[in-house]
Amino acid sequence: MGTCTSKPPKPNPYAPQNQPVNDLPDPTQTPKSPLPKPKQSPFFPFYTPSPAYLFKKSPSTESAAANSTPTPLRIFKKPFPPPSPAKHIRAVLRRRELGKKKKKAAIPEEGECESEDATGLDLDKRFGFSKEFTSRLELGQEVGRGHFGYTCSAKFKKGDRKGQQVAVKVIPKSKMTTAIAIEDVRREVKILRALTGHNNLVQFHDAFEDFDNVYIVMELCEGGELLDRILSRGGKYSEDDAKGVLVQILNVVAFCHLQGVVHRDLKPENFLYTSKDENSQLKVIDFGLSDFVRPDERLNDIVGSAYYVAPEVLHRSYSTEADVWSIGVIAYILLCGSRPFWARTESGIFRAVLKADPSFDEAPWPSLSPEAKDFVKRLLNKDPRKRMTAVQALSHPWIRNHNDVKVPLDILIFRLVKAYMRSSSLRRAALRALSKTLSVDELYYLKEQFALLEPNQSGSITLENFRMALMKNATDAMKDSRIPDFLSSVGTN
Repeated sequence: MGTCTSKPPKPNPYAPQNQPVNDLPDPTQTPKSPLPKPKQSPFFPFYTPSPAYLFKKSPSTESAAANSTPTPLRIFKKPFPPPSPAKHIRAVLRRRELGKKKKKAAIPEEGECESEDATGLDLDKRFGFSKEFTSRLELGQEVGRGHFGYTCSAKFKKGDRKGQQVAVKVIPKSKMTTAIAIEDVRREVKILRALTGHNNLVQFHDAFEDFDNVYIVMELCEGGELLDRILSRGGKYSEDDAKGVLVQILNVVAFCHLQGVVHRDLKPENFLYTSKDENSQLKVIDFGLSDFVRPDERLNDIVGSAYYVAPEVLHRSYSTEADVWSIGVIAYILLCGSRPFWARTESGIFRAVLKADPSFDEAPWPSLSPEAKDFVKRLLNKDPRKRMTAVQALSHPWIRNHNDVKVPLDILIFRLVKAYMRSSSLRRAALRALSKTLSVDELYYLKEQFALLEPNQSGSITLENFRMALMKNATDAMKDSRIPDFLSSVGTN
């Protein structure tokens, strides 16, 4: 059996001080019954839920569910406490193995690495960042604190940015007690440095270090968290307002996925507004749990926040689809003000994510449009193979006509083309026959992707079209995620 590579969820650098929250359910409350099997959507019948995850109701539970009320305190009224961090199982196993070695040889050989103990004294914590932090920036007051560090405002003392206000994430090296924690910081800076060119990405300026801390200098967003705005509205958005938020989230997540970056910790606390203005831009932050991933690669680390974690993450086999699940949870909260999956313990939340279905029977769902409900259901499909991608979500009938939404290039297209080229002649013939049965809504997404690949005058697409489409959207992150290598493997077919 392979070793587990779980990582603890990282805190939000812009989050306010932790506040005590009384978030316990009423012990007298009758537990909710499983929901009936949902009907096939008239809008995206191609993305039907997997039957393996559907549970039927018994007649006795149907009558009880009809008279039941929402779970107490499931309503999104207060910031809920962060989930407990996952254990570094790999580090534990390493320490056990080291303990066995010590029993055999009390004196380590010359050059042998000592244990990665709680103090982390033998770890190399040199990152190679600039050491001119104090000479270039003046640190201001603290604006947020998390488990592994804190965030302060600051301003540049000299240079082209003299006087510019920025945010500085300060990570004490004393908290980097394992090689995994050090690698997390190194990868976060690498991803922030590589991802550029999108309006909904927090701008990265530079990274510094000294003997005690690592300093990550970023754009200062003064509008507060998306979570704060949800709470200020009582946890409910109109459909149009929810569309405005979700379009920005889906756009930046689709951009990250195209570059081969999966965020793995999408939640309202990790989206900040640039200003207090109602229509200010939304920026995604905190790439501390993010990683590079190829279209044909699967990750196995259990990371993220309990309320937003996808089922396949708990099964230790996932890719970019896990981010889309988290967006589905955010969409559910925006539209109804409550969490789709709730329990008093973290393990209970995980069981609900794996086995329960979100409720669409309680208010205000009956008053919302069928398209809105279908949109959320497609995002919260437990089968990642049938879940919409971020780009497909932007092509959904509920959202695609909102303020002239532009559909970006989807990395899924490259994966599907590779699968098609590896298919047998019988499978290709079957796919050609099935393509004639696609609905108008399903064809909309495919036509948009076809146009983005810029076919030649004869209406055909070559490998060069794919390569040029990637070059137009490429950042340094795409090279680190080795997507060009994946494209080359498509060419060999």
